[in-house]
Order: sequence, then structure tokens, then C-alpha cells
Amino acid sequence: MKIAYLITRADAVGGASIHVRDLARAMIERGHQATVLLGGHGPVEEQLAAAGVPYLSLRWLERPIDPLRDLRALAEIVTTLRALAPDLVSTHTAKAGWVGRAAARRLSIPAIYTPHGWSIDQRVSPRLGAIFSLAEKVAAKWCAAIICVCEDEKRLALSKGVAAAGKLLVVHNGVGDIARELRARPAQAPVRICSVARFASPKDHRTLLTALAALRSQPWELDLVGDGPLEAEMRGLAAELGLAGRVRFLGYVADPAPVLARAQLFVLASRSEAFPRSVLEALRAGLPVVASAVGGISEAVTDGGNGLLVPAGNPAPLAAALKRLLGDAQLRESMGAAARAAYERRFRLERMVDSTAAIYVTLLGRTAK
Repeated sequence: MKIAYLITRADAVGGASIHVRDLARAMIERGHQATVLLGGHGPVEEQLAAAGVPYLSLRWLERPIDPLRDLRALAEIVTTLRALAPDLVSTHTAKAGWVGRAAARRLSIPAIYTPHGWSIDQRVSPRLGAIFSLAEKVAAKWCAAIICVCEDEKRLALSKGVAAAGKLLVVHNGVGDIARELRARPAQAPVRICSVARFASPKDHRTLLTALAALRSQPWELDLVGDGPLEAEMRGLAAELGLAGRVRFLGYVADPAPVLARAQLFVLASRSEAFPRSVLEALRAGLPVVASAVGGISEAVTDGGNGLLVPAGNPAPLAAALKRLLGDAQLRESMGAAARAAYERRFRLERMVDSTAAIYVTLLGRTAK
């Protein structure tokens, strides 16, 4: 198989770009040809190069909507795909998904789309949501399948009438395993809490810091992994709440596994998510997870089993959940063991790659008829 992967941005490493990198590398290791096309330049290129994945930078593809640039991006992608002559185009994230599917349709190349979180839910205004829903309905006709990274993503697409159920497939994200020495020891004290999330509004660090301010009497420390536009504001808030000495801002970390290994508890206070990679990395480390019950998180975190789920945007229940685990080493240990078991059973990278490869084979078999 010769596969062209398309993703919107090279300038910001996130779950979608890591997903594409790992998937492309796995396909190459299985004897297939894979090339990643991505908009602009940045650290995603470095990650692809380090993984041995061929890539091509596109001049005109970018995240903001700009009709003139988008038409140029379409023409550029058509030219690039014509030269590559792939058997299949796998598009990822909204902009690359729309323009990439249009280009593949023009060349009669089978296409697949993975949204990594729809722009049609409560995160956008009703007006924009209606526009994006219409755009997704149109583009859904241009691809053979849409791979959702969780059941919640499929349910949302069905509720908005994006595509028929038969076109919407679910393949949960998966992450590669770690060395045994990188597994956490959740029963240890004092408790180090870790959160891996970009400093942007949907991740809601404000609610997390406010919840921890109510637990000043408890012995804890917090490691925040990530960067983003709200980092300076959150540093200021931590100081304002009297937490500056207990919160470490670690910035972007390419591989957070060593940070998670030092932690006893993982937390993600997001207001919206699709199916976050960071939660899977926490499960892999054997950490109990406290997270907002949004998106597909409940498909990975079982409330009372391998973690605790709380309502989004509310510091009080988040503080209560954190307090419960901070004060109970045995509960942290049992939930951590359940977390690791969930990872081994359902969220290994090999499982995701096997399922995705099977879809590719089925799709190409259908199109060959």
C-alpha cells in the first residue's frame, strides 16, 4: 500500500500530529509506503524526521479559513498527490480533512477522514456550528469512511447528520508501551499530581488551580506539562492563589513519560475533549486519573474503577475527587493497577494500527471492485 497522510499544522505538536506520526511509522514498519503532507514548518517536522517518516511541507495549507489561500492549498495538494500517486489518502483534522478530501475526490483517490474532535459541538457558536456541520456533510460524501477516535465522536456526528452510521467507524487511539521503570508508583507520598495539557481555554487550567487552592492543607505538588497562549495568565493565577511554590510549569515536553513516572495521580480538567492521548499515557503509566466527564474520556476512565470522573468547569467536585485520592494511598494503588490493565487490554498502539490497517485493506478491496 502507498498511503498519503495529510494534517493541517506543522507548527504545533498535539495528539493528532502524534497520532499521524505513529500510524505512518507503523505502516512503514509493516512494509507499506507512507508520506505525511503538512501545512507550513515547525516541530512536527522534527518529530516525523526523528521517527523516519517521509514528509512534505505545503506552502498554502493553514488552520484559519481563508478562501484564497484555501484554493491555493487545494491546487497544491492536488499537484502533490498526483506526483505521489498514493493508493489511499488519510486526512486528519478539520481543515486538512476538508481540503484533502476535495483534492482526493478530484483525482479519484479513495480517502479517509479522522476529525480528532468535531468543530460542530458546544465549543463553537450555534451559527458557526451550523456552517461547520454543513461543510462536514458535504465533505463526508467525498470519502469512503470517517474514522472516529471514540464512540462519543461517532454519536455527535450521527446527531448532526454528518454521515450515515455505516460510514462512521470507531478506532480508539492507542499509544506505544513504555519501559517497566517508567511505570508510576501511585501509593507513594507525598503525592505529586501531573497534568499534561496545552495552556488553552478548552483545557481549563483555571478550574484545576482553583480546586487545588481549596486543598492547601493537603500535602501535594503539581507538575503542569505543556505550553500555550494562556501559560502566563495561569502562572499569575497560581501566584494569586498562593500556590506558586507548589506548582511547576514544565513547558512543552516531547515525551512526558518520565514526568508521569514520578507522579502518583493524573488530572485533566478540560471543558471539551475528543479522546485525549494524555489520559491514555496516564493509564499506561499506571496512574489513577481524575478527569472531566467530557467527550470520550469515560470510554477510557471508569468512574470508581481506574479513576474518578467529575463535571467540567466546577472546582468543588474536582477538589473533592482529588482530596479523596490524596488521602488514600491504597485507593490510588488499586486504581493505578486498574489503569494499567485498561491500557494493556484496550489502548495499545498495536491494537489501533491493526484496526486501522484492516480498514485500509477493506476500503481498497471495495474500491478495486
